[in-house]
Amino acid sequence: MKLRPFRLSPLLLASAVLVSAGAAAAQQAPKPEQLIKWRQSNYQVIAWNVGRIKASLDGSYDKEAVIKEANVISAIAGSGLGALYTAGTETGTGWHETRARPELFTDKRVAELSGDFVREAGELVKVANGGDPAAVKQQFGKLTKTCKACHDDYRAKE
Repeated sequence: MKLRPFRLSPLLLASAVLVSAGAAAAQQAPKPEQLIKWRQSNYQVIAWNVGRIKASLDGSYDKEAVIKEANVISAIAGSGLGALYTAGTETGTGWHETRARPELFTDKRVAELSGDFVREAGELVKVANGGDPAAVKQQFGKLTKTCKACHDDYRAKE
């Protein structure tokens, strides 16, 4: 098996910087508004990459791009997003008003759903590296079901 050198995409680098900044600021007890901003920023990056994978699956499949996008999603999924859901962030404004419902902060099922998201994101990376668009589409569906599971129960409707 030929190994390719790892190249850090600008988006992955930006995500890593965002997560690192979040970790450093967390030691200084960031304000709830800052935690909400970080949370919203991470999910915006995830959404952007999900959209790019969907576009590739619906159009001309680009294996290398899908691998990069899957890696970004997996990195953010495994970065400890739960730390951005602390007391005091149930309501408030980051970049916009939070849409997290109060149940997100108290329901024990959230940890299971979060674990599902991390697992399916990691599996998407593995499948994307295989290069089979049909397999990627199937795994992508599993990943997006984990997103929908949280959105259905814990995200306020617009």
